[in-house]
Amino acid sequence: MRFVIAIAWFPLILTSFALSFGPAGIQASGFLGLFGALDRLGAAYNLIVVREFAPLVTAIVIAGVAGTAITADLGARVTREETSALDVLGVDPIKALVVPRLLALVFVSILFNIFALWAGLLGAVVVVAQNDAALGPFFASFFANATALELGASFVKVAVYGIVIATVCCYQGMNASGGPEGVGRAVNRAVVIAFLCIGAIDYVFTQLLLATNPILSQTR
Repeated sequence: MRFVIAIAWFPLILTSFALSFGPAGIQASGFLGLFGALDRLGAAYNLIVVREFAPLVTAIVIAGVAGTAITADLGARVTREETSALDVLGVDPIKALVVPRLLALVFVSILFNIFALWAGLLGAVVVVAQNDAALGPFFASFFANATALELGASFVKVAVYGIVIATVCCYQGMNASGGPEGVGRAVNRAVVIAFLCIGAIDYVFTQLLLATNPILSQTR
C-alpha cells in the first residue's frame, strides 16, 4: 500500500488538476461566460469533479499503477511455485495473498479519491481566477449542488472500482502461466479488462444513481 501511494499520488493529482483546469474548466467557463453565467461554474464542477472526473481518474491510476504491480507480483509468485508451497504448508493463497491486496486497494482508492477531489477543486479555482471572477459565487453554486448524497456516491463508486480492479488483477496474476512471458500477457490482460470494467461501472453506476435519486438531476 505504501508503494502504491508513493508512486501514484503525484500522477493522480497532476492528472486531476489538468483535466479539471484544461478541457473541462476552460471550455465550461468559456461557454458560461457567453451567457454571463460564470457564477454557475460551481454547479458544473459538481458534475465534472465530484460525480465523474475524481472517481474516474482514481480508478485509471489505481488500475495502471497498483493493478499492474499486483498482477506481476502474483504472477511471478505463481511461476516460481510459491503458491504451491503455501498449499503444501496448509496456507490458503487466497487469504494470504489476495484478500490483503483487495482490502489495501479499496482503502487506497478511497484515499486517492480525496486527493482527486481537492486537485479538481484547485483546478476550478485557477479557472475562476483566470476569468477574473469572484470565488464566492463559485463556491456558493458548488456547495448548493454538491450534496452529501453526491459525495457519498463518489466514494462508493471508487470503492466498487477498487474491488473490481483488485479482483481482475488478482485473478489474472493467480492464473498466469508460461514463465515471464506469461506474466507479461497476464498484466496486459488485467489492464485491458480493468479499463473496460471501469467504463462499464461508470455508466451503470451513474445511471442507477440518477434513476434512484432524481433530485441529483435538479440544478440548484
